[in-house]
Amino acid sequence: MQIFGLLYNFLMGLTMLTKLTTPNKSMMLKLSSMFAALTFSMSVAYAAGPAEVFKPDLAKGNEIMQQCVACHGADGNASAPIYPKIAGQHAEYLYKQLSNFKAGKNGEKPLRENAIMAAFAAGLSDEDMKNVSAYLASQKQTLSAAKNKDTLALGEKIYRGGIADKKIPACAGCHSPTGSGIPAQYPRLGGQHAQYTESQLVAFRDGVRNNSEQMSVIAAKMSDKEMKAVSDYIAGLR
Repeated sequence: MQIFGLLYNFLMGLTMLTKLTTPNKSMMLKLSSMFAALTFSMSVAYAAGPAEVFKPDLAKGNEIMQQCVACHGADGNASAPIYPKIAGQHAEYLYKQLSNFKAGKNGEKPLRENAIMAAFAAGLSDEDMKNVSAYLASQKQTLSAAKNKDTLALGEKIYRGGIADKKIPACAGCHSPTGSGIPAQYPRLGGQHAQYTESQLVAFRDGVRNNSEQMSVIAAKMSDKEMKAVSDYIAGLR
């Protein structure tokens, strides 16, 4: 089922990309190769029969989480706005991010560059990452609020309607009207620290974070004012 989920995500991402930009020959060749690899993986998985379902150990996840409390808080609700709240985040998304912080097998740069997280993720096994992700997903996120009344209308407009003249789609289309996201596909955004959300949009725009082509394309078209406005609005979603 995981392979089918990946294929679904690929097709959703392809649809979004074609709305945002005109694919060139190089991009189409790359997408064709990715699609071929996914369909091959599906055939292999089908032939091998059903995979064993992983059952997370929340106690072990909690134990691993104790290494994270200095930045993310005891229950995953970071108090400092430069760090993300990860309590209540979808386990699939957290697992993907931990995996992306790791360097490649041949020393390739990680898809997400962060010295602190890279050092932490390097010591985690695949099972560790799944356990701590499941534990954090089981925790309850604390609420935040939008703080800048002057940009609230702009933030709401971008989140719910996008920016038509820049071909930027509504954030709500993927992250849901309440900011709860879609498990296994798109992360929860509602209630996140505005400063952290804004920093990630900047990272996508500047190429520091490269693990979502959709977000890289979107962020590249946004101004600083637009990023700040939508980030503040998102903080108040629930």
